[in-house]
Amino acid sequence: YHLDATRYAAFLRSKSESEGVTRIEGKIQQVQLNPDSGHIESLEMASGDVVEGDLFIDCTGFRGLLIEQALHTGYEDWSHWLPCDSALAVQTESVGPPPPYTLSSAHDSGWRWRIPLQHRVGNGLVYCSRYLSDEAARDRLLSSIEGKPLTDPRLIRFRTGRRRQTWNKNCVAVGLSSGFVEPLESTSIHLIMISMTRLIQLFPFDGVTPSLVSHYNRIAEEELEKIRDFIILHYHATERSDSPFWRHCGSMSIPESLRERIALFREQGHAYQSPNELFRLDSWVQVMLGQRINPERYHPVVRAMGDERLKKTLDDFRRQVSLGVEKLPPHGAFVEEYCRER
Repeated sequence: YHLDATRYAAFLRSKSESEGVTRIEGKIQQVQLNPDSGHIESLEMASGDVVEGDLFIDCTGFRGLLIEQALHTGYEDWSHWLPCDSALAVQTESVGPPPPYTLSSAHDSGWRWRIPLQHRVGNGLVYCSRYLSDEAARDRLLSSIEGKPLTDPRLIRFRTGRRRQTWNKNCVAVGLSSGFVEPLESTSIHLIMISMTRLIQLFPFDGVTPSLVSHYNRIAEEELEKIRDFIILHYHATERSDSPFWRHCGSMSIPESLRERIALFREQGHAYQSPNELFRLDSWVQVMLGQRINPERYHPVVRAMGDERLKKTLDDFRRQVSLGVEKLPPHGAFVEEYCRER
């Protein structure tokens, strides 16, 4: 799904307030900690109001106002594996029927995106500032867009990595405050939703306990590390050597978990999907083969099928795909019918 994040946030705000959530607008001036436990006791607002609570959810973005500035949780930096640290984003008018995909294309210092929405197109350029200046990136972005710009290019700085604890004491970090894996696979909205789902499942009705916090953090860590590995795969399994950026990506060390995964696929065509893993088996296979990591031999289970059964299985699969595609309407027509703006 292509979602307008601003509109999605407004929808969630309206929905929650209609269900009884009280929203307090203001700026946090100071975070008060319990001197004995170190837990957050209250937030002092610039208006002088004090907001007390038993559990706090940090949604303050990269700043991590509660999880980092108040609780000093620490940050695990992954930029040695994912060196892009900057993005420029601009919205443009639509110039034709929307394609049914996000276009992600590489350039010599990173990649660019083009995302069609119903009422506009999102465009962006992701890059490593060590290899491309902000001014050159802006020129490159504006020279590649289609349609009239609706906004000025917005510069976004980021550092790929994660908090050492997503849940620390009585504070749970959600969204950018918990960490960030660069936007190549657009995982941010998913991670917000799954974080809240996990919190509902593990909600501390009887108080925050070490076992609860440890369990939550372990699941969150495993999930984010698997996403990290999937993104690194796009960069490391490259045949490009035409720029310093891509030469770095092709020669850099990678996490042992990803190294093992690549070896399994290369040696015998073995791919897998772990529990609590966002990217499915077919996603791993598609990127491996798409980046020309070809297995040296087929998976042993194929021997048990026999040639005739294998041919029938592949023919049936091809026929099902063809029949499905033939029935599909143009993307714009489907969106208009399925989720017409009101």
